[in-house]
Amino acid sequence: MRRLAALIVVALAACAAPQPAPVESAPPVVAAPPVEQPAPVPSPPPSSTARESVAVAGLMDSARTDAAAGRLAEAAATLERALRIEPRNPRLWQELARVRLQQGDYAQAESTAARSNSWAGNDSALRAENQRIIEQARAARR
Repeated sequence: MRRLAALIVVALAACAAPQPAPVESAPPVVAAPPVEQPAPVPSPPPSSTARESVAVAGLMDSARTDAAAGRLAEAAATLERALRIEPRNPRLWQELARVRLQQGDYAQAESTAARSNSWAGNDSALRAENQRIIEQARAARR
């Protein structure tokens, strides 16, 4: 019991911090005259290869899971929610075009794939997949 009491006293003593000595204030700093800064360069728009935010990536995964399970309405709603977060994300538009194609909404599939192309930049693989979706939608409407 004595050892326990001694251990507690030592532990409490180690936790007590000494009070710092008062610090004298430094003399006031005289501000330098303002230097004219060049105008900031606007940042370029996000490229199609930029990674999605964590929230959008999670929504995309959820939509893909829903689509694979045949829950197409839920998948479309999830993708539309993700597009409210990142409306310029061409991969989201493409995924929504795929869902619309599966739903049999061929006009929407075609226009959504075309919208994906408008944000695709130089991503030739994405553009090629969008073209495939457009062609499938057109063929299905005939």
